Amino acid sequence: MHGQKILFAVHDWGLGHATRVLPLIRGLLDAGHSVIILSTGRALELLRGELDDRCNFIELKDIPKPFSRTAAAFYVKMSLSLPMMFRTFQRERRFTRSLCRREGIDRIVSDSRIGVCIPEVPSYFLFHSMRQIIPGRPYWLEKMVEGSQMRMFANAQRILVPDEAEDGGLSGDLSHNLSCDWKGRLAYIGPLSTISPQSGDQDLDYFISISGEEPQRSMLERRVLDQVEGLPGRVVVTLGKPEAETRSLSRGRIDVYNYLGRHDQQDMMNRARVVVCRSGYTTLMELAQLGKKALFIPTIGQSEQEYLARYHMERGHTYTVPQNHLDLARDAALAETYHGLPRMPPAAESVRRFLEVVIP
Repeated sequence: MHGQKILFAVHDWGLGHATRVLPLIRGLLDAGHSVIILSTGRALELLRGELDDRCNFIELKDIPKPFSRTAAAFYVKMSLSLPMMFRTFQRERRFTRSLCRREGIDRIVSDSRIGVCIPEVPSYFLFHSMRQIIPGRPYWLEKMVEGSQMRMFANAQRILVPDEAEDGGLSGDLSHNLSCDWKGRLAYIGPLSTISPQSGDQDLDYFISISGEEPQRSMLERRVLDQVEGLPGRVVVTLGKPEAETRSLSRGRIDVYNYLGRHDQQDMMNRARVVVCRSGYTTLMELAQLGKKALFIPTIGQSEQEYLARYHMERGHTYTVPQNHLDLARDAALAETYHGLPRMPPAAESVRRFLEVVIP
């Protein structure tokens, strides 16, 4: 088949969506296809920095981010923002239809941007949470939301799930044991990650990665920096904010970086015995490439992160603690008693499966 023109849309809630699609976009480019990337904010900046002149880039505003200081406020803001979300989806569809006519788009791949999908062009959604985890796990409500999502994806030919199909995979109930009949439209392509195992010693005791939207990122930063000198051994902390300066604590035993690029993040994750971080799904996929032990601190109000952290603790893989109850020395020691995340197939296998589905 001749080279295809692909519109690849990427969600901007955190950088996880942008990092996980990088292997797929590179796979398309290496196979001789051209890619137009549609995104916004920091996700667009990351993709532009990584792919530079290999792609064309379009900025289109994403749905609002209802992040708050408490879980209750998060759900209130999320509910109040629903009308704006649906207006955003309608605007995305109009824009997508016009763009596809103008550019002659052959395929659409959308990572969680619901409106970037039209029936006139073969469209594929990259999505890992067909079931939304609702506090208290009311079956009837979760099934209703799942059915609603299934209808929103009606124009997509397939839903690409970045997980394995067997044994609950990494995502558990988010994409397994589903309540609705998806009629064979789910394609489990396998986990995605730009992180890969490297040779070398584990000469770092703890790597702490602070991330997330404000105000939660700053709240976790304050807790970690207040407690980090209580950790034994060699420690590296990255604060996830490129604008400030790097400093050392405890006479050089602890290094605090404001920001680390993808290459340095990979280096630190490989070298660390234990990784302390959020439990976002992209982070799980990265740690599973390395089989790492981890201490998870879910973002307050994000039930998906809370579920994933609890799911893997119940399976004996990793330890988790709520942000407001963090005792870094105690909890990091407990994390070392767990087995670590099970290793998953390399991302190259997931890219192969992806290309087989999207461009048969």
